[in-house]
Amino acid sequence: MASPEQRITAAPLATPRSFTEEREEEETNNTYNPFTVAELFSQMRCPRLGPSTCEQGLGCDRDGLKSCQATAFPLFHALGANGLLIEYEDMFPYEGHLRPLRAPHAYSPSDISTILHLARLHGLEAVPLVQTFGHMEFVLKHAAFAHLREVASFPNTLNPHEAESLALVGAMLDQVLERHGGARWLHIGCDEVYYLGQGEASRRWLQQGQNSKAQLCLCHMRSVASHVRSRHPGTTPLVWDDMLRAIPEDQLAASGVLQLVEPVLWDYGADLDVQGKVLLMRKYRECGFPRLWAASAFKGATGVRQALPPLQHHLQNHAQWLQVAGRMPADTLQGIVLTGWQRYDHFSVLCELLPVAIPSLAACLQLLLHGGFTEDVKSRVEHLLQVPSLEVPPSVSQGAGSFPGSNILALVWQVSLHLSSSVDALLERNRFVTGWFSPYHRRRRLIHPAMVQHVQPEVLSLLARWSAVVQELEAALQLAFYPDAVQEWLEENVQPSMQRLQSLAQNLSVAAAQQPCPEGAAPGAWAAPP
Repeated sequence: MASPEQRITAAPLATPRSFTEEREEEETNNTYNPFTVAELFSQMRCPRLGPSTCEQGLGCDRDGLKSCQATAFPLFHALGANGLLIEYEDMFPYEGHLRPLRAPHAYSPSDISTILHLARLHGLEAVPLVQTFGHMEFVLKHAAFAHLREVASFPNTLNPHEAESLALVGAMLDQVLERHGGARWLHIGCDEVYYLGQGEASRRWLQQGQNSKAQLCLCHMRSVASHVRSRHPGTTPLVWDDMLRAIPEDQLAASGVLQLVEPVLWDYGADLDVQGKVLLMRKYRECGFPRLWAASAFKGATGVRQALPPLQHHLQNHAQWLQVAGRMPADTLQGIVLTGWQRYDHFSVLCELLPVAIPSLAACLQLLLHGGFTEDVKSRVEHLLQVPSLEVPPSVSQGAGSFPGSNILALVWQVSLHLSSSVDALLERNRFVTGWFSPYHRRRRLIHPAMVQHVQPEVLSLLARWSAVVQELEAALQLAFYPDAVQEWLEENVQPSMQRLQSLAQNLSVAAAQQPCPEGAAPGAWAAPP
């Protein structure tokens, strides 16, 4: 196992002091952007699937925590972030009856201490996020907690009627806040509470009087937030706002939730409805919420299998959030969370890896701090990351930058843009392959001996080229992620094309070694291999 100092392979970053100096100069000169003095959080989510497949949200494995954060955290601060919102999911070292929630590679208590120490050291205020209503798959998938599902068949949503449900999330929150001593905020999730009201207990409850799903949702939020406020009086709960949007103002005002939580309005689209968001914020303020937050995305929001973040999409998303902020009183927004989702939910595949999205994070943070993404801002980002251009795909040979994981960025771009297309071109558009070694020929291991010299060199050359790239990428990923995450990403994004290429090479080798067709025999008369 590599030592912590060997876990991230990237060219040396600028020193933390130079990052700090640039940030101080930026804050002195910046007077336009409404988020300048607000809390800017870069958000890392770390959901896992089952017992053995995960990609950890901070982009480094447990042995590489010190190396990863010691290099990445100064960069995050220099780029404009002053906080880190961490959704641990099953990466948190739960104890006691909650211990089954731990993933095999969950952080240890000392890992958490290291994260928090390095975050503070580099001016990043850590805010934990613990789902307490929806997105509870990492809890409710376990047999010990399955009886607390809202709908028995689905592990998405917690049953809000069971006293044991509140006791469960209360214990989770208490353990997390014990590690995050003095946290000013705690995010309690509560987004995308699918199937709410469809459980048997909820159906019976909804048939009584004027009960509604909105009341059911608000009641659970109030219970969870009240637990936080009573047990941890210095900590303010945050909630995602999507379950609140359609609830009338008078119902929100009478719910008792307004004095307990601060909503985080999230929208990751490039076509964000600016006027709609302004009206929604006014609604929240008028019904009594004292403070509001916004949430954008720098990755993990444009496709469940997305490998490369579409930079222009994310820049447009942040530019529109700036428009929203500019149309509200200056004290409306407490800050903005730049989310970087790693999976769409606990059971979905990995989307963009964090190292691949560092340029997007950098560009979006700088856009917010400078009030736009001018050529000067773009040049500043390129200088900070030491990349030739944000618009040109990075090259391994020319260098992909000096930030943590920059080699992974270059290799993932190379694989994502060219591996599948090059294999498709060989199998589907090479006339010697399609004409003399088609699927029909390959199934029967047949090829004209004269065609071998036209096909085999190209096949072996392409296979050798991609095998070397994949070997380099796998080695780089292993220094940054757990083995199961590396295996998952390679199986999803590399192996399908490599297996096609390897199968072609193997079939060609077997066919070339076959005895030639007897004189006068038609290919159709040749026997297929058993």
